[in-house]
Amino acid sequence: MTASQKFPARESGHWTVAGAKARLSEVIERAQTDPQIITRHGKPSVVIVSAEEWARKTVRKGSLAEFLMASPLRNADLDLDRVRDQPRDLDL
Repeated sequence: MTASQKFPARESGHWTVAGAKARLSEVIERAQTDPQIITRHGKPSVVIVSAEEWARKTVRKGSLAEFLMASPLRNADLDLDRVRDQPRDLDL
């Protein structure tokens, strides 16, 4: 029995750990175009994507300050008075 018969890759890009180990080169090749999901005990465990896709998804798109400055609520006239209640009683 060959490795491809023992650990078939599904067209959907799902692999078992054993199948991914046996056919790692194919997993890597397929990950260049589509994410590859590796399952453990029948449940998705990890996703393999190309380095290009990873870089695209993880690039920083600005700072928190820039995000807040671009908020549509920036110039809104909001009433944000602080509530001056007494602290709650923590004795049980």
